[in-house]
Amino acid sequence: MHNSNLRSIVAMLIAVGFFALMDAVLKTLSARYPALQIAALRGLTALPLVLLYIAWRGAWHTVLRVRWPLHVLRGVLGIVMLTLFTVGVRTLPLSAAYTLFFIAPLLITALSVPVLKERVPAAHWWAIGVGFVGVLIALRPSGADLQASLATTGGLAVLGAALCYAVTAVAGRLATRTDSSEALILTMMVAISVGAGALAWPNWQAVARADLPLLLALAITGFGGQLAITEAFRHGQASIVAPFEYSALAWGLGLDWLIWQTLPASHTWLGAAIVIGSGLYLIRREKRISEVHATAEHP
Repeated sequence: MHNSNLRSIVAMLIAVGFFALMDAVLKTLSARYPALQIAALRGLTALPLVLLYIAWRGAWHTVLRVRWPLHVLRGVLGIVMLTLFTVGVRTLPLSAAYTLFFIAPLLITALSVPVLKERVPAAHWWAIGVGFVGVLIALRPSGADLQASLATTGGLAVLGAALCYAVTAVAGRLATRTDSSEALILTMMVAISVGAGALAWPNWQAVARADLPLLLALAITGFGGQLAITEAFRHGQASIVAPFEYSALAWGLGLDWLIWQTLPASHTWLGAAIVIGSGLYLIRREKRISEVHATAEHP
């Protein structure tokens, strides 16, 4: 189990990197297209890659034998999450949006106890709590910026997206007990493509040719992130994997600086250091437990 947790942590770190790059594309496109259309484009661009992946894996026989209620729930929440997050990053820097979004790991951990029947050690709660404190420090020690962000439509939209993400992650973990990774990825992409596409159609805007490279980037990053995050929650405990969402803060800070020339203040760096430290603590703890178990099995 502990080896599975370490594998899932690596998968989560990869997923966060892909999704951070995808979010930068979403933020760029949000200035030119409606949020629902961007959500639809997220699904439509990645769907061909998903179909090719399933064909390459020869896994068509696994994608229909699923628990449909969980997949429908994930699809609906996926549409709402993408739409709300796009609304949020339209007005907020990525680093600020991620800071508000980081309520999700706490929600996932809390939901994993009654829904997944996972046992969450006290050390994990402390590490998650410390990581969240780091998030608050990164935003502003006084809390003034947090209150300002919460007061905006963008801030509230990001918090709504975080709640949708937490429920989607727990439902996905529950579904992976019986359903394949390919089924989870395919149903999510189909739901987003069809559902968001239908809702966006009345106000659909023609995509400019100059934005086609962005759509290609959206396809690659979205597909890679979806694949990695599904694997992360398939093999590891949700309460252990979820805190590594905090690594998105480093991505957000870097992308804000590289693309939008926004340089973080000193308190942001302090908060980021605390967040990263809490994640490294969990990695070290899992590695140590894994080594102890390995020694006990092969003295």
